[in-house]
Amino acid sequence: MTLTKVYPPLTNHYRQESASYVTLDCMKDIRRDFPHLTRRGFLIAGGAALTTAIALPDTPGCTLTSGQEEGPYYIDDETLRRNITEGRPGAAVLLSIRVMDAKRCTPIRNAAVDIWHCDALGVYSGFTANSPDGGPGGGPGGRRPGPPPEFRGNGGFGRGGPNGPRSRQTDATRFLRGVQITDERGFVEFATLYPGWYSGRAIHIHLKVHIGGAAEENKYSAGHVAHTGQLFFPEDITERVARLEPYAKRLEVHRTTQSEDGIFNSQHGAECMLKTERVSKTDSEGFRASASVAIDPESTPAPVGGRGGRGFGGPPR
Repeated sequence: MTLTKVYPPLTNHYRQESASYVTLDCMKDIRRDFPHLTRRGFLIAGGAALTTAIALPDTPGCTLTSGQEEGPYYIDDETLRRNITEGRPGAAVLLSIRVMDAKRCTPIRNAAVDIWHCDALGVYSGFTANSPDGGPGGGPGGRRPGPPPEFRGNGGFGRGGPNGPRSRQTDATRFLRGVQITDERGFVEFATLYPGWYSGRAIHIHLKVHIGGAAEENKYSAGHVAHTGQLFFPEDITERVARLEPYAKRLEVHRTTQSEDGIFNSQHGAECMLKTERVSKTDSEGFRASASVAIDPESTPAPVGGRGGRGFGGPPR
């Protein structure tokens, strides 16, 4: 079986090579990425990794995908890596994203897809001392909604506030953040986890698509952002995942549904749903999820949402 593997480039331009794989090698990768899977789970996930790219239609829709706001938890530290779990607990997700040119209806090669999301307990890396629900790791009971106290009333979270650029306080953690470069079919794939929830937001994954930048060693930089958006999971699947550990530890915290999420409803979240299915007969074995994002690679869209999409005008984003 022949697949195209994208290698992080060692120079300022990308290098792609065709490499031969056997199923056993792919399954070793899945076992490394998701060591908690059972033998049956990782055998099926291995097959999923080989076929995730074809889970989307051969003729994708090329209508420009609506953008959503960036939110306050983005960190400009684009690291090239496929597995972004860093051993965090939760339901495994093999995430495949295809990037299409909305004007030409063709795949975009060498785009950098940058994703980030919270862990199973609603905590974002970089902000582990000040989670969206307040306090370290969510605070007592995870009940206190709103932004961390030091970020309130600063005229805009992070960049652009009165304290100058990068005024946010972040820590060194970077779990559930990473970048992959699209192949000639416009695909990237991540080994990640099903996100948890926090007050005010439906479960989501943030993403940016960077165009025209460069990769040096394991970092991506420069270029411009052609799309900023969010991806959402089907509510019926989320309802089941919420009963699994460690998600069930948060059942005392109200889980905002998509119908209750103002950002989902006002920023066309229904257009950004992930096609999601189990890799086996049980939810505990994990999921594969896929989405197609159609962008204008030559544009630099204005930020969506109030305060440049970075301020706290309501619940955490």
